[in-house]
Amino acid sequence: MRHIYQYLKSGWFLLFVVACSIAQAQENIPVAKLFEIEFSEISELSGLAKSQQYENTYWAHNDSGDKPRLFALNSDGRVIIPPFLSGRFHGEEIETNKQPWPGLAIELAANIDWEDIAVADGNIYIADIGNNGNARRDLGIYVLTEPNPRAIYRARALKFIPIKYPDQTNYPPAQWRFDSEAIFFHDDALYILTKHRGEGVYHLASGTNLYKLNSWQADQINVLEKVDTNDHVFFVTAADLSPDGKWLAVTGYTELWLFPTPNEQDKWLSGTARRLSLNLSFSGVIEALTWKDESTLLIGNERGGMFQVNIADIPFYNGVPKWEDGMSEFRQMFPIYR
Repeated sequence: MRHIYQYLKSGWFLLFVVACSIAQAQENIPVAKLFEIEFSEISELSGLAKSQQYENTYWAHNDSGDKPRLFALNSDGRVIIPPFLSGRFHGEEIETNKQPWPGLAIELAANIDWEDIAVADGNIYIADIGNNGNARRDLGIYVLTEPNPRAIYRARALKFIPIKYPDQTNYPPAQWRFDSEAIFFHDDALYILTKHRGEGVYHLASGTNLYKLNSWQADQINVLEKVDTNDHVFFVTAADLSPDGKWLAVTGYTELWLFPTPNEQDKWLSGTARRLSLNLSFSGVIEALTWKDESTLLIGNERGGMFQVNIADIPFYNGVPKWEDGMSEFRQMFPIYR
């Protein structure tokens, strides 16, 4: 979310991190820092997904305002450049007479507000569903065949699937419940989780709704189906389903959730969940999530910091809501929010 990223650039935030990260690191033992993505073109990480076709490959994209492009990364966070273009472009290390790798261009697309990405069944799904002002009427999902990042430098989107929330009638509405930064794919369907506010961008609110995309028409607006809700989850920013389909991982800035495969169809947010608190001063503003394997999660912040979490270290949720604690921590770090 771009306005938070601008805030992160302030000297105040950097001093706060230096002062607090050591003291609070002990509270983040289950969250291990792996590395920082050090490639300058990945300036505001917003989406991350592991390839299902190409080994040692992860797809990433920036937030709103960037070009319509994807970056392929290896497991060390280093950008993948097609070998036949290595003479023209450089990666993390600046090289004389070379330009930084611009990423894989997605033709016939625009990055209005790309917020998440999913990979399934040989396709990549890019969610242009960021809606900070809750007033967009051009939300949708780009679909493209997953390209080989070591052989291709641009790809054409197969289609754009326009979407609409069934319960939104005003733009913006009285209660802002129609922003989203999280999608996942299951059983030939895409699901979208919302990120809630009160009345305005800077008013925090708890809760998330789960919607299902049932129709995939490119020439008309596809109305989502609301299938579940959870009032305890705070400020959802990414989601992904485990490779074995057993766990849905959902993250926000201050917490990481695991939800088991539902007994009742589509009730993904209603099972016996696990929950882990995240400290903003340690992990930063988490915007991206994917599974490394069936037992390990990768989460990334806007500045490119990558962290690893083993699901065995995520305790079962005791039913006591923690969203007020998350709000309090968020407001302390970002006083502009109410």
